[in-house]
Amino acid sequence: MKLWYDKPAGPHWNCALPLGNGRLGAMVFGNVTSERIQLNEDSVWNGGPRDRINPSAKEKLPEIRSLLNEGKLSAAHMLVGDALAGIPDSMRCYEPLGDLLIEFEHPGVDSSLSGKKLAAAASSIQPRADTSGLDYYKRSLNLEEAVAEVSYGIGGIQYRRTHLVSAVDGVVAIRFEANQPGALSFRLRMERGPRDSYSTRYADTLEHVDGHGQIMKGRTGGEDGVRFAACFRVRLEGGRQELIGDTLVVSEATEAILIFSAATSFREESPTDFVLKQTRKGLERAWDDLVAKHVADHRKYFDRAGLTLHSPKEIEELPIDQRLERLRAGESDPALDALYFHFGRYLLISSSRPGSLPATLQGIWNEDFWPMWGAKYTININTEMNYWPTEPANLAELNQPLFAHLERMLPNGQKTAERMYGCRGFVCHHNTDIWADTTPTDRNLGASYWLMGGAWLSLHLWEHYAYGQDEAFLKRAYPLLRESSLFFLDFLVPNQKGQLIVLPSSSPENVYRLPNGQTGTICAGTTMDSGILDKLFRATRDAANILGVDEDFRIAVEAARQKLPQPSIGKEGRVMEWPEDYEEIEPQHRHVSHLFLLHPGDQITPHGTPELAAAAEKTLNGRGDEGTGWCMAWKACFWARLGRGERAYRLLQNLIRPVDPETIGLKSASSKGGGSYPNLFCAHPPFQIDGNFGGTTAIIEMLLQSHSTETDENDESLPVLHLLPALAPTWSEGSFRGLRARGGIEIDLAWKDSKPTSCVIRSAKSQSVLIRSGSNVKRLDLEANGTHSLPLEQLQ
Repeated sequence: MKLWYDKPAGPHWNCALPLGNGRLGAMVFGNVTSERIQLNEDSVWNGGPRDRINPSAKEKLPEIRSLLNEGKLSAAHMLVGDALAGIPDSMRCYEPLGDLLIEFEHPGVDSSLSGKKLAAAASSIQPRADTSGLDYYKRSLNLEEAVAEVSYGIGGIQYRRTHLVSAVDGVVAIRFEANQPGALSFRLRMERGPRDSYSTRYADTLEHVDGHGQIMKGRTGGEDGVRFAACFRVRLEGGRQELIGDTLVVSEATEAILIFSAATSFREESPTDFVLKQTRKGLERAWDDLVAKHVADHRKYFDRAGLTLHSPKEIEELPIDQRLERLRAGESDPALDALYFHFGRYLLISSSRPGSLPATLQGIWNEDFWPMWGAKYTININTEMNYWPTEPANLAELNQPLFAHLERMLPNGQKTAERMYGCRGFVCHHNTDIWADTTPTDRNLGASYWLMGGAWLSLHLWEHYAYGQDEAFLKRAYPLLRESSLFFLDFLVPNQKGQLIVLPSSSPENVYRLPNGQTGTICAGTTMDSGILDKLFRATRDAANILGVDEDFRIAVEAARQKLPQPSIGKEGRVMEWPEDYEEIEPQHRHVSHLFLLHPGDQITPHGTPELAAAAEKTLNGRGDEGTGWCMAWKACFWARLGRGERAYRLLQNLIRPVDPETIGLKSASSKGGGSYPNLFCAHPPFQIDGNFGGTTAIIEMLLQSHSTETDENDESLPVLHLLPALAPTWSEGSFRGLRARGGIEIDLAWKDSKPTSCVIRSAKSQSVLIRSGSNVKRLDLEANGTHSLPLEQLQ
């Protein structure tokens, strides 16, 4: 349950270790002399809310549809870009909060800079690893406790640093210790600005606080940007401290405790008052008490589920970066696969808590003022993938930020639906931001004008009900399901076959070629559209039925669902992505959007639709096993749904394998091929957290599935609990506990020689299910709040 390393991160953010409480994030580098703690607060975004709806959209929609129906792709694309793009054509982006920069002085050790470095102004902002003369070194992240430690010996003195981000106290807390009195001296500064610019600072004021701390204040750029405040205070054991300019100088202490907090006007009327209060209260707390409450709070989530897979002990004891290099060489490490699963759960607990904002493209960890893709919410796969593990990994409450954000999106999406398209209901395109913007984000023809983002996100509400069976929650969720369905009842138009389609549409970020040679992204209906709408309409219909409301509406929804295009198989035996069997410009494109029907959808299953399942397999073979980070995670989920454990495992290994060392510090997305950075962050590249969460989901899909139904011997359709549906060949022995299945079910399972040896099922309600284990299918009648231990003969 630890990530550990025998060397510091140096200047590389992708080697630093992440901590977070949903709202505050910290990256710990662990450098010996020149340390950096990079900080985030989830509501630090550039600029305030805006109305970006294009006033030309509604007027030009009929013309756009006509151009597409006439096959005039170039004219259609140009008009779409002009008439549908938001004004201005960009959303807000997520920003870093700042850095704590700490220069340590070790007795008897010369840490002065060389003359060349002294002459370079940038030398003052670049952290240095400084590993010469160390007696030993270790840095680690304990996933069970959410505590990062750095320990080393130098000059015969032992030093230890302990870091955590407490949700209980709302602070970043750090303790620096030396095992000899008076051996701890350092200089501490707080900055906000890009690390590659020594002369650019994005803060307005920096003031002293009570002689032992500082407060930094400012406002993010753009009209109505949020006001922020960040504050630290320090308490010493022994030694002395002095504020000199913008530096806190600590001399000859034995221990120092640093408490940091931050806030913005997004939540707080006075961010300044808030952080002063939080840091004062945090500093008054006994360290052991602060740690104990933090660990207990974290473990109430983390301890709910577990996965055990074994590697040889000598491998499990290696540093993580060395274990990753073994994967590059083609070696297996099942225990590292399990650690990757737990790391994904850890990241979710740390970046999405009740009361926080949802996890962005980078969770809450971002060091760039102009991050790739704005580090915001991309909802044509990425944000959805962030939240795939919540239900099966037993972290259902961590959905709350997403649901709260959806509810904030609802009124904006209703305005967008009416003013852009003349429709009732709720719509959102392929991005949203802190202000719940629902307008197209930019002029990316392959992505921006796709209308299914709100619909896909709304399905997470239904999944939450499907797993938890909470009707009170369903009452809360139903308005969003209804409004999303209502939009498409108004927006859908019939094609020449009499089917209802989304027009205009796209298959996210992919390009097709017509027989006449024209290329396009905007089109008339896609397989993904129909798959999302089929699932949305079923969820809305079933929710209304369960709640006993809206009979006429659910009849209308079901009638529309029956007219949706059904998935088709093309001439090469693959699932068709577009309404016709168009040629793909990039056959190995990273998006495999049409297989939404396989995962996370449920229209394609090996036992229910074998022909489509075979076509999905051909589609995946055509796409290949490489790709960006999140892409390989999604492909692993696809292969798991097809019951192909060896292929799912191959994609999982491609996801976890280390990136090329030369690309660790690169910010560009131009380098091809995903994988993992040394800190196990997923490389799109660059870092995107969705790959971590998608990888966690893929591991669960390989171990347990509950999305399909089959008929029993009495021809009754029952939900299926599929045990070890796609077990990796190298996972021949192991166990899991606390994984959840739809229907209010929780399962513990152990296996040996790739066959289950014990299974305990807990059910929240009375129900009958089918247990599938290999080719063995048995009916099981579950009692409400009962625990059922399956006999071995029902498992093998």
